[in-house]
Amino acid sequence: MPNQLAGETSPYLLQHADNPVDWHPWGEEALVLARTQNKPILLSIGYSACHWCHVMAHESFEDAEVAAAMNRHFINIKVDREERPDLDQIYQTALYVLTQRNGGWPLTMFLTPEQKPFFGGTYFPKLPRHGMPGFLDLLPRVAEAYHARGAEIEQQNAALLESLASTLPSKNPEVPVFSEQPLANALAELKDRFDAVYGGFGGAPKFPHPTELEFCLRHYLVTKDQEVLRIASYSMEKMARGGIYDQLGGGFCRYSTDQHWSIPHFEKMLYDNGLLLRLYADAWLATGDSLFKQIVEQTAEWVIREMQSPTGGYYSTIDADSEHEEGRFYVWERDQVEQVLSSEEYAVVAPYYGLLRSPNFEHQHWNLEIAQSLAEVAQAIGISQEEAQQRLAAARTKLFIERELRVRPGRDEKILTSWNGLMIKGMARAGRIFRRGEWVHSAALAVDFIRSTLWKDGRLLATCKDGKAHLNAYLDDYAFLLDGLLELMQAEFRQADLDFAVALAEVLLEQFEDKLAGGFFFTSHEHEKLIHRPKPGHDNATPSGNGVAAYSLQRLGHLLGELRYLQTAERTLSLFYPTLFRHASSCCSLLTVLEETLTPPQTVILRGQMPTLAEWRDALLPIAPYAMVLALPVELVGLPMSLNKRVPIDKAVNAWVCQGVRCLPEISDLQELLRICEVQGRIKFLL
Repeated sequence: MPNQLAGETSPYLLQHADNPVDWHPWGEEALVLARTQNKPILLSIGYSACHWCHVMAHESFEDAEVAAAMNRHFINIKVDREERPDLDQIYQTALYVLTQRNGGWPLTMFLTPEQKPFFGGTYFPKLPRHGMPGFLDLLPRVAEAYHARGAEIEQQNAALLESLASTLPSKNPEVPVFSEQPLANALAELKDRFDAVYGGFGGAPKFPHPTELEFCLRHYLVTKDQEVLRIASYSMEKMARGGIYDQLGGGFCRYSTDQHWSIPHFEKMLYDNGLLLRLYADAWLATGDSLFKQIVEQTAEWVIREMQSPTGGYYSTIDADSEHEEGRFYVWERDQVEQVLSSEEYAVVAPYYGLLRSPNFEHQHWNLEIAQSLAEVAQAIGISQEEAQQRLAAARTKLFIERELRVRPGRDEKILTSWNGLMIKGMARAGRIFRRGEWVHSAALAVDFIRSTLWKDGRLLATCKDGKAHLNAYLDDYAFLLDGLLELMQAEFRQADLDFAVALAEVLLEQFEDKLAGGFFFTSHEHEKLIHRPKPGHDNATPSGNGVAAYSLQRLGHLLGELRYLQTAERTLSLFYPTLFRHASSCCSLLTVLEETLTPPQTVILRGQMPTLAEWRDALLPIAPYAMVLALPVELVGLPMSLNKRVPIDKAVNAWVCQGVRCLPEISDLQELLRICEVQGRIKFLL
């Protein structure tokens, strides 16, 4: 019989609906049950694309003996970390406080009926293995400890809650004087952490760190510092050539299991690709590197082909596993490749994708990565580079078609507002840079879906699956979507998007801002009461909600002349300013807020008729890549006062340029506009 998860929308929870475990979703019903029966809670947090979540499910949650022990001793609650990032943040932090070890997924926590954790870990095998305790042995021991050591657990809980409270930034008694020093500190830290051999930061497992790389790119475009450009461009080249990138289908996997980007953890996440899409587009703008353009084109194609629903919203993830094996869909045997291709095509593909080397995946398969440049391959086999490129393109098409015949990994088709916000910005930014209207249209479709389905009674909902939208939205939902709207409006201005952006900004101020200390809580004032209310400032796999909220409000404030938005952003920056000195490179989103506080962004309003209007907008992008440029057709009416510029009498375009509160007279000559924006863009930070 199905358990209590059968009525849920999360594909991850539905994967467990037929377990013999008496699973409950998180909610008052399960919490009341724990209190009335005086049973501890076994909280299991994971997500549908998580390989080790699948392993633990097969070993333990599908096992009748383990399920019987779980049902006997605990109230069992299963949570999708993508739907409930509030719970995941709290209990990942709690695990670190309890064990001084970083967590991960599956997260396995044991709580009192009052939601307070007293023991936990991540993956547990059913039976003891490799120094890990067996889950079956652990269950009765944890339950016994709960009933026998209540006073000790209560004392531990009090200390834990104090530790969680101490993670919140303290209000600064004095208003800080902002300086460039945290920016300089961050660059020094990133230069020190940079892997000059393989690119990126740190060792295995190796994550892309798009927020840090974007910070480096922004700094280069202002200062022309070649060292930080190398950090960004070399890292991105290594990732693009590595196995973390899907060389046939486009899109990046979540991380590399090795330090040289060869073998990924094969799951593909929407949020990674939203961030990387705009990063590679900006990197092409800075360098003109054709590899970066290729990555953007292939990834955008993958997004539209595989990740966008017919209703417009973007899906969440693609699983690492197919047919119960991680990576099975993606890897090849050498003879499989030979059989699909002509001998001429294979002569290019084999050295190019590393098939002449030893197998790089589990000693018998190849995960494709670029092992040699196409120029080297062409020279070695005695053909032109153009001919090699043609053979490679034909081979990629054949291999892709062959791969499509395999059993596909599962796709998590829930639509998350926050991750959609990241992809909306990525597609809109890439579409604007490469003048690809279909990518901008894709972003607009996603916005329209969110506005029609996930925006109810002036509030966002966090998730939607099969038309059912639910769960209070979080800080990231509002912040990332607002940021995406600001980018989309620059690619294609729609009055409804501006109205939506203002509505989101108002909810941020009303429901998330800490009016006393500054900054934004992760959950709204109307959210259910949990044991802790985080106020995150550090970037993780996704940017900090506080950083993106402050950045977006600051930009919207400059655009509309709305002082409340600017003041809120400044209060947020003030709150986290001491953190920027202690952990500068971990807070690159907030550093961007600092950067634009010290030197406000250029705001350019263009008014005129298409297609001249679009020509002016596109001409500005390489000159002022981080300026905020709105191209407003003459027929628009009802614009806010700050945007309601005089309509040109003839068919020309007029431009108004502001930086902070300084505005220039209108400009009617494109070359003069480009000259002014370029001069203003040369302002350098004292680094």
